[in-house]
Amino acid sequence: GLGLTLPAFAVVAVFFFVPLGWAFYISLTNWPLVGAYHYVGFANYTALVHDSVFLHSLLFTLEYTAIVTPCIFVVGYGLAVLIRRRVKGIGIFRTMYFLPTVVGVTTISFMAILELQPNSGLVDFVLSELHLAAAGTAWLASPGLALIVISVMVIWGTSGMTMVILMAGMMGIPEDLYQAAAVDGASRWAREWRITVPLLRRSIALSLIISVIGSILAFNQFQIITGGGPGTSTTTVVQWIYEVGFTQFHLGYATAMSIVLLVIVVLISATQ
Repeated sequence: GLGLTLPAFAVVAVFFFVPLGWAFYISLTNWPLVGAYHYVGFANYTALVHDSVFLHSLLFTLEYTAIVTPCIFVVGYGLAVLIRRRVKGIGIFRTMYFLPTVVGVTTISFMAILELQPNSGLVDFVLSELHLAAAGTAWLASPGLALIVISVMVIWGTSGMTMVILMAGMMGIPEDLYQAAAVDGASRWAREWRITVPLLRRSIALSLIISVIGSILAFNQFQIITGGGPGTSTTTVVQWIYEVGFTQFHLGYATAMSIVLLVIVVLISATQ
């Protein structure tokens, strides 16, 4: 047992604890990425409290996470219910629903830029024809509209992973349980709530943790579609860390933000 544990611990130490310790040390300096640096103690962490952009980006990221996480779960669960049956041809639908996940958020984001263009994009055309939006709507000029369209895009593009995780758990539940519940007079909804959900606790927890962490670390979709704008209104916390570290070259300060973000992610994951 110990002989098998030590190599695993060594791998974790080399690839996680050592880099984490080095990152924490960098966060205690004014590391400029290139050039000399000096130890500044916890000055970077103190400065975070007064950094309005960092605080706004953190709140915006948490708001985005609170929007997309439950939606991804509901859509993924619904799709898993639809395709969990072992019937002929169902594999085609499983593949179709999972395809957006294969394409990836980055590619979908570039496609979204084209389709969200006022007067020329498909989104503007379809919604204006259905009288659901005015023609020529600038979807990315408003922080509220930008958040909505990016959230919808991400929900569509990532629900397939949640679907697969939940479907795998559902297919592992013995059919005898459902048959016995049906004989006892349990409705379909009652069977779903009292059998499926309790037995899917681990799968549900895994899918939620993946969605939450992915949302908190959101970068590509906002960097590509809005660039954090207008202004810094749609800047996520990872975007601001990138901006401070690799554009302004304040790597020590950026690393301090990363450490704070890591603590938040660990606390949220542990709570889940």
